[in-house]
Amino acid sequence: MQKVLDSNIRICCIGAGYVGGPSMVVIADKCPEILVNVVDINPDRIKNWNDEEYKEIPIFEPNLLPLLKRTRGKNLFFSTDVHQEISLADIIFICVNTPTKQIGVGAGRASNLQWLELCAREIATHAKGNTIVVEKSTVPVKTAEVIKDILITETINNISKEKKYFSVLSNPEFLSEGNAIKDLQDPDRILIGGDNINAIDKLSSIYEHWVPKDKIIKTNLWSSELSKLTANAFLAQRISSINSISALCEITGADIKEVSKAIGGDKRIGNKFISSGPGFGGSCFKKDLLNLTYLCEYYGLSEVALYWNQVLEINNWQQKRISKVVIEKLFRNISGKKIAIFGFAFKADTNDTRESPSINICMDLINEGAVLKIHDPKVKEIEIQKAFEDFLENNKELKNNKKLIDLRKVWNYYDSIYDASKNVDAILILTEWSNYKTISWEEIYKVMRKPAWVFDTRLVTNPDEVKKNGIKLWVLGQG
Repeated sequence: MQKVLDSNIRICCIGAGYVGGPSMVVIADKCPEILVNVVDINPDRIKNWNDEEYKEIPIFEPNLLPLLKRTRGKNLFFSTDVHQEISLADIIFICVNTPTKQIGVGAGRASNLQWLELCAREIATHAKGNTIVVEKSTVPVKTAEVIKDILITETINNISKEKKYFSVLSNPEFLSEGNAIKDLQDPDRILIGGDNINAIDKLSSIYEHWVPKDKIIKTNLWSSELSKLTANAFLAQRISSINSISALCEITGADIKEVSKAIGGDKRIGNKFISSGPGFGGSCFKKDLLNLTYLCEYYGLSEVALYWNQVLEINNWQQKRISKVVIEKLFRNISGKKIAIFGFAFKADTNDTRESPSINICMDLINEGAVLKIHDPKVKEIEIQKAFEDFLENNKELKNNKKLIDLRKVWNYYDSIYDASKNVDAILILTEWSNYKTISWEEIYKVMRKPAWVFDTRLVTNPDEVKKNGIKLWVLGQG
């Protein structure tokens, strides 16, 4: 039984994923007088969020658990009661997935708004009275217009003729996975876009519990939506830029770490997002860049679309380049050879594998005949299998390759770094987990096949420590 709090604000968040879950946990923690209900149609996800021992929480984020323990069952609840919570809510956050379309107009680039539209229809049907609808999912510009049209149309066609009023706001998230709680507790800015000043002020009043007013930016709807796409495009651009220079460093004898430090010392550039690696991943960067290029082409800005598409091309090229380096160093033949993969999440401090560079690189190696031994401290075996299956589903030409019919014969999962290293020809570090920085290479070398190789794409190893044990080492961006 939910406790009735002394508050005139009740929140419903549709979507208990990487955005909805952590966002609502922090709001509940900072606003104990507000009742926050997170709903999802996936019963397993809700069951995990409600796990009594907190061992099956579906998202790993540093510092998430203490806040969840402090709020769950008090003013924060997780359920599948979508219709009921919509009907009781004053403010509804839409935090559902908006993946890239796979078929139809704009396939491969435009966002699939299927779930967002479904949410809008459910809200129009079940909401009561005055309701603020907050678009938090990353969406194309003008999506709020779609939500408005659905809400208005469904309300007009409402048989009960009950009076309903909706205000649609854009409140995009600017979270960095692995730092999501910190980003939520101490944000650079909060962006609220809309045309109803009262609704904007009401949402702003929630954030003002812990965010200074001068950090809350109020804009029109379209500026807010475009700002989110543009921010991710700029961040992805920086990663592709430094990765392009990493290849030049390897040829000229420069060191990408030294180059990054030198250019990052310029205040005009700064030192964020200029660490070279195997490329960007996660749910947003690729999707938002594809969306941005599609929008530019739709509005006749072909040169702009080509510019931003090149950021994606460099990202793909970097991953292919790493795969080719591994093959080249292992005598141009990896058929039947065992390779340990250290790290499958797209970055450290998260268990998210969406668009992880590890997926493309692993599939390249598997396609060349390698057998992979995969370790990741937070990504579960079943999540890796799903990532591979989704990759093949979206790459039909590989799915029909006879070598890949039984995918489980060409990779295995290991809980131990030591066990994953046994009898391998090479170790490929793809995620910058802290425990990869303290590996005893002396012990690892003993169980590897010789000649033993380590490929460090995250610059986490101590080269002298690795080499003194007889291991051959390749480090990204070092000549």
